[in-house]
Amino acid sequence: MDDPRTVRETYDRIASHFASTREHAWPEVERFLADHEGRLGLDLGCANGRHAQLLAGRVDRVVGVDVSRGLLEEARTRSRERGFDAELLQGDAARIPLRDDRVDLAVYIATIHHLRDREQRVRSLDELARILAPGGRALVSAWSTVHRKFDRGEGFDTTVDWTLPGGETVPRFYHIYAPEEFEADVEDSALVAESFEVSSGNCYAVVGKKQ
Repeated sequence: MDDPRTVRETYDRIASHFASTREHAWPEVERFLADHEGRLGLDLGCANGRHAQLLAGRVDRVVGVDVSRGLLEEARTRSRERGFDAELLQGDAARIPLRDDRVDLAVYIATIHHLRDREQRVRSLDELARILAPGGRALVSAWSTVHRKFDRGEGFDTTVDWTLPGGETVPRFYHIYAPEEFEADVEDSALVAESFEVSSGNCYAVVGKKQ
């Protein structure tokens, strides 16, 4: 697995600029959340909190988890400025700092592809299953080989540079999923998929906990 410290250090370096380019929620997340509600919501890999903000309108309490302290600070600023409440925790997606069977509604968006090996990616899905309440639902997404940036039939590892103001580039690890590979990882986890789709170059799965 990519050392969580490496992911953390990368996003700490780019946190402010990254957050400034991530103003709006993804339409796929908006559609998913419009159909669900609950008591406790989780934004796993919350970054600047744009999806935690949406969750706050659908649940009684929101928790945002991210490995980057810099991004969590951006999320705190957003919650303060936009007037929504979120409990923000530093944590690894493969070791979610929540107890079992607690979360009614979760989003795990554009984060799993930063975990370097398949074992850790599936473990993060198992962790998501562990913290979901019976009947809870989550939306999981990852970059896909069908994205216009790529022309590959199979999943592969790569780095994607982030360019800071001034021209400095910061490489970020990605595993780019083939759609069938994404489905296989979900199916091999403790989650059960209600639906899969590919939209805007990303794989999505609506999932619940296996009984």
